[in-house]
Amino acid sequence: MAEIWSEYTEPIWLGEEKATGPVLSLDQRTPLFPLKDEPALPPDLPILPLQDVVVFPMTIFPLAVSEPQAVQLVDDAVLGNRQIGLVSRHSPVQEEKDAEEQGPDKPPDTEQLYQVGTLALVHKLLKLPDGSLRIAVQGLDRIRVLEYVATEPYLRARVERAPEVVEEDLENEALKRNLLNLFQKVASLSPQVSEELQTLVLNIEDSRQLAYVLAASIRMDLAERQALLEEDQVKGKLHQLMGILNRELQVLELGNQIQSQVQNEMTKAQREYFLREQMKAIRQELGEIDEAQMEVERLRQALEEAGLPDEAKEQAERELGRLSSMPPAAAEYGVIRTYLEWLAALPWSQSTDDRLDVTLAQEVLDEDHYDLDKVKERILEFLAIRQLRRQRLEGHQETEGPQEAQEPVSLTLSSPLEGKGAILCFVGPPGVGKTSLGRSIARAMGREFIRISLGGVRDEAEIRGHRRTYIGAMPGTIIQAIRRVASNNPVFMMDEVDKIGADFRGDPASALLEVLDPEQNRQFRDHYLDVAFDLSKVFFITTANTMDTISPPLRDRMEIIRLSGYSEEEKFHIARRYLVPRQLKGHVLTEEDLRIEDETIHLLIQEYTREAGVRNLEREIGSLCRKVGREIASGATGPIVVDVERARSYLGPRRFYAEAAERTEIPGVATGLAWTPSGGEIIFIEATKMKGSKKLLITGQLGEVMQESAQAALSYVRSQAERLQLSPDFYDNVDVHIHIPEGAQPKDGPSAGVAMATALASLFAERLVQDDVAMTGEITLRGRVLPVGGIKEKVLAARRAGIKTVILPQRNEANLLEEVPQELRQDMQFVFVETVDEVWKAALAPAD
Repeated sequence: MAEIWSEYTEPIWLGEEKATGPVLSLDQRTPLFPLKDEPALPPDLPILPLQDVVVFPMTIFPLAVSEPQAVQLVDDAVLGNRQIGLVSRHSPVQEEKDAEEQGPDKPPDTEQLYQVGTLALVHKLLKLPDGSLRIAVQGLDRIRVLEYVATEPYLRARVERAPEVVEEDLENEALKRNLLNLFQKVASLSPQVSEELQTLVLNIEDSRQLAYVLAASIRMDLAERQALLEEDQVKGKLHQLMGILNRELQVLELGNQIQSQVQNEMTKAQREYFLREQMKAIRQELGEIDEAQMEVERLRQALEEAGLPDEAKEQAERELGRLSSMPPAAAEYGVIRTYLEWLAALPWSQSTDDRLDVTLAQEVLDEDHYDLDKVKERILEFLAIRQLRRQRLEGHQETEGPQEAQEPVSLTLSSPLEGKGAILCFVGPPGVGKTSLGRSIARAMGREFIRISLGGVRDEAEIRGHRRTYIGAMPGTIIQAIRRVASNNPVFMMDEVDKIGADFRGDPASALLEVLDPEQNRQFRDHYLDVAFDLSKVFFITTANTMDTISPPLRDRMEIIRLSGYSEEEKFHIARRYLVPRQLKGHVLTEEDLRIEDETIHLLIQEYTREAGVRNLEREIGSLCRKVGREIASGATGPIVVDVERARSYLGPRRFYAEAAERTEIPGVATGLAWTPSGGEIIFIEATKMKGSKKLLITGQLGEVMQESAQAALSYVRSQAERLQLSPDFYDNVDVHIHIPEGAQPKDGPSAGVAMATALASLFAERLVQDDVAMTGEITLRGRVLPVGGIKEKVLAARRAGIKTVILPQRNEANLLEEVPQELRQDMQFVFVETVDEVWKAALAPAD
């Protein structure tokens, strides 16, 4: 068995050759093509099987011979006429298995050999120390094996020459020229084709010789080479070579294109790299420090000083490693640097010490806010528990020995005596001081204060941040606020939590569930940071005007503290103690320039404002300050005293009136009390009747609950016709219309049931409703009066409207005593009822 032993398959020229072993030189210089005398074929020719190679006529190939039978064949041929037959195997994969089964001394199976081979002449032979041979053979002519006559000691066969058919015509000439053009293109793209080979090919005139030299020079698999050898027509050989050369040219062109693209990219990157290295070397020679390395060291030092937890520290180390190995011009360099700056800027271990002095906190809260006793009491309870916890912790450390007692006292999350952070929700109408109360709490506790507004927020990423994969990604508002305040235990106020929106970008209220959950917020994970940040030390406070729009899961995580509207007396004290001094200071005035009488403040409250809070009242005080400031700037001398008459001249006509007496001058009108997000209001229930057919018309933009209350009230009144001294057919030929004015304002709720029943009873019985009576309560078809909410707001609304008597459900008496101060109740009369009949007795005027 023989195989090729050179890395190339192109034909070679045999000349003088240096070798380290014994060389048998058969000819000092052997011509390549052709031999002068064509040797005659012997009766039987030694056959040397070839593996993965085809030797073509008119070419010279180097072969390696290692098997004993093949070595003996070559030795005998060299001692004889030097002629051997070269036949390739057509099953190279199976050959290895057969060789293992047959052993090295057994001849190969002749069925695995092709029938067409090449008659060759052994030109050179090199013996190696291991007994194998290296030979150079020259292909002479095609032969066809007729039959094998011997297998021992090696294969011998009877063969015949198989010459090709050569037709020298125009087609043949065209094929030759096309082949030469293709070969030149392939040679220009392939560095493996030597100049000697190109010269040899271009000087070949014989078509058959050209076909075999090209076949030996280009890439082809074994089957293609054997097919080319077996082709009888030289034109057929040229046609096959045309297809193979075209394929090779396409592969080389594509490879060259890919290499060119890669080279361009590599050239640009290498150029930038070399320039950076040169700049680095120049800086080192000048004694300058690399700016990029300085930036990395600066970030490393900042991260070490930040006191990061283990998870954040590991993440920071990974990103620092990436940053240090990345050129500043890289696209991701700025992204990583910004991320590391955020990690270093967060207050991982920075906190303020709580001022746990309950007495001092009481003074601060009273100084900043009037009344609000319930809220102040809850804050003081929170501080008292923390003060007690610290005292118990100090006592716990003292019992462990002097060594432990010398350690500083600190409340950590790992301490068994550490509690959860408070999460409060202030619910109340606008202007009652919810936001300013948060600032006072922070001042009383000695903590930093930060506020964000959630009104109109619709994107969940506003809370949790954007992932770093997005361009321009930033942390959410929670982490941004913590960074601004530079403390991990601030008083964090979230305003307008009831006005959060939701759309296709997510539900921010759901994202707040983790933030406001004491069991989860110690591992809050912002999408941008992607590491846990502890929010359990933060004192969260949220504000809202109503609880209806807050989702139940979010509502469950907060402690609800309701702030009711202010009474007239409370507004007066707030104005005198806080609003007037603040407006004087804001308008660069002093008490020597302007004095506002007490009666003027009451005038502003009664005739120019009607609200639960004091925001509009402060605006009116500011308006007075501007009027006075203009007069002083025009030359007037102070102090200018603003009495009732001067205030009316400054502010114009009266804006609000007590309408209860005017509205109830005719039967069918009753005064009800309603709760709104901006405080309590009085509403007028108007009923009228006309000829018709028992129809009920309800207007005033009422909700479904309120419409059902109207139907229940009418049904109850009809059932009580005898008690109201009405004829049995009083409703047979009439239609009833119930209307609640201010139709542009949506209204709903069951608390107007008693007022509707009273208005209908007044209409049909033709008895007036007393003008100083207002009422609230839900009714049933059996005439029971059920409790309602918002008692304080409704009572304050009645007081502002000049109502003297308020009818309330019996089961709301406890709410009245707890929520409404005694000074507000002493000038009013409250009637507690359980049935509608009791309401009619207290509200309807006596029959004529």
